[in-house]
Amino acid sequence: MSRHLLSRRTLLGLGLSLGLFAALPAHAETALRIGYQKSSTLISLLKSQGTLEKALAGQDIKVSWHEFASGQPLLEALNVGNIDLSADVADTVPVFAQAAGAKLAYFAQEAPSPAAQAILVRDGSPLQALADLKGKKVAVTKAAGAHYLLIAALAKANLKFSDIQPAYLTPADGRAAFENGKVDAWVIWEPFLSAAQRQLPTRTLTDSQGLASYQRYYLTSNRFAAEHPQVLRTVYGELVKAGEWLRANPADAAKILRPLWGNLDSAIVQQANGRRSYQVRAVQPGSLAEQQKIADAFFAEGLLPKRVDASQVAIWQPEPRDGQ
Repeated sequence: MSRHLLSRRTLLGLGLSLGLFAALPAHAETALRIGYQKSSTLISLLKSQGTLEKALAGQDIKVSWHEFASGQPLLEALNVGNIDLSADVADTVPVFAQAAGAKLAYFAQEAPSPAAQAILVRDGSPLQALADLKGKKVAVTKAAGAHYLLIAALAKANLKFSDIQPAYLTPADGRAAFENGKVDAWVIWEPFLSAAQRQLPTRTLTDSQGLASYQRYYLTSNRFAAEHPQVLRTVYGELVKAGEWLRANPADAAKILRPLWGNLDSAIVQQANGRRSYQVRAVQPGSLAEQQKIADAFFAEGLLPKRVDASQVAIWQPEPRDGQ
């Protein structure tokens, strides 16, 4: 055999080596799995516009999007490692996750939006004040921010939760029950609130002013926060910019969001968004006082299995603190 010819064994070995080499990716990509809901406004804008993928293009990040029906299963998926980052959830949801022992980190928060949830009654209802809710049937979504609003509103009227008949319903079922007269009042948030006010004969008994701040929180896993701080800084920055863009361009934002929200009229979408702050900011340890009030209220109602110290959570900061 000529010395210039390779043996069959050598060729086979070389072929296998080349095949294995070709199978290896040139760069190991980092997965960023984002969980969101239909009501996750700013994340929905980033997803629809492809903004996040562009911002992360130089970091070898592969973004995937995972929709959830509500905040509780969303945070459960985050806790077990099925996603890496949660879009905004109502302030009540992390309290339940904390009570369940979830190892999650606050990633960002939206400034208070107390006008974005309210207690509605039908136009012509005899209910005129919060005290009139005594003995009445009230639709509310269990564990949502609206649930805490209802607890706080009843306390203001010197009523206990046991003084009403709660009907725990999803927003869609709550609207149907309200519209058909099956409940006396409905506690709901945006954009369902504006849709009901513009499409049904309603009257607002109260919104959250003076009762509940209604801050929405973004969360990540402790592991992802520790391993990928630069990715989180990029996402945080894009959320801040998305909030600024929405406030400056309400009509354009409505064009993007309305098909995602069941083709609501643009006027409804703009009214709903006008009641949300969309001011994304870092979470400070001293800003969790209302989280503690929420935890205490739910524990008192037997909804939490144990007391929760709302300050005992991990908080990711977009920039290192002084001295670190």
